[in-house]
Amino acid sequence: MTASLHRELPVPDGLEGSRVDQALSRLFGLTRTVAADLADAGAVLVDGRARGKGDRLTAGSWLEVELPPPPGEPAAPKPVTGMRIVHDDDDVVVIDKPVGVAAHGSPGWDGPTVVGGLAAAGYRVSTSGAEERRGIVHRLDAATTGLMVVAKSEHAYTVLKQAFKERTVDKGYHALVQGHPDPSRGTIDAPIDRHPKHDWRFAVVSTGRPSVTHYDTLEAFPAASLVDVKLETGRTHQIRVHFSAMRHPLVGDMAYGADPTLAARLGVSRQWLHAMRLGFAHPADGRWVEFTSTYPDDLAGALGRLSDEA
Repeated sequence: MTASLHRELPVPDGLEGSRVDQALSRLFGLTRTVAADLADAGAVLVDGRARGKGDRLTAGSWLEVELPPPPGEPAAPKPVTGMRIVHDDDDVVVIDKPVGVAAHGSPGWDGPTVVGGLAAAGYRVSTSGAEERRGIVHRLDAATTGLMVVAKSEHAYTVLKQAFKERTVDKGYHALVQGHPDPSRGTIDAPIDRHPKHDWRFAVVSTGRPSVTHYDTLEAFPAASLVDVKLETGRTHQIRVHFSAMRHPLVGDMAYGADPTLAARLGVSRQWLHAMRLGFAHPADGRWVEFTSTYPDDLAGALGRLSDEA
């Protein structure tokens, strides 16, 4: 077994007042979840005392951390069943991601990934970014289906990362939300950050990052509404958090307050959310390209049941 790595250093001035998990994430490149787990396991000492993930740090205090051992040789990439190639050229590959597939590997995730699926299929992607995130310029949740673009060339990676940062990419989704949003068309402008009590969730928080979601109701059913959603920003779980905050959680999204009875009646076992549309200026020549995707069977089936009930 590979031994853990012991690190000692003074808390930098720039981390004055930071939470332990935030500081570990910034100092050592860990995810917040891994950093929190280390603190919970007693692997973080400040001035000789074990500290919890939510404790605040003081600049100049002596920080000691037992970091997890580095990973061994990466496993061979595995094909991803149901992942469809929508477009492929020298600079980009656009895929239609099935449910249950993460964009890239991360601690605690041992399921299929877009990165692994492309590698197994023989696609060479950009080497920019962290090892496990090669070519990834944006992400979808594992339980969210639909369109993703992956950079193949280094030039495409740089251009697309900047395009997402500058919000020039058109990201269109369809979501099935509980009840009937009022107004039926509008904009949700509410900052998002990690949930103050649950690390694995996000929430509308006054000190969070600016987050803007535009929506338009396409069809209203007795129990739910089908909405077209356009993201101006791209925060983690943004659509799920914003509609939950409006008291209209996505059908099937039990993590954000959905009704399990309705989900069971419609045969939905995950959030009803699909990345329908993706448009961007092509990194090779700047021409606008746009791609669309149809609903997967589980989401289409739920809509059919709603129509039958109407």
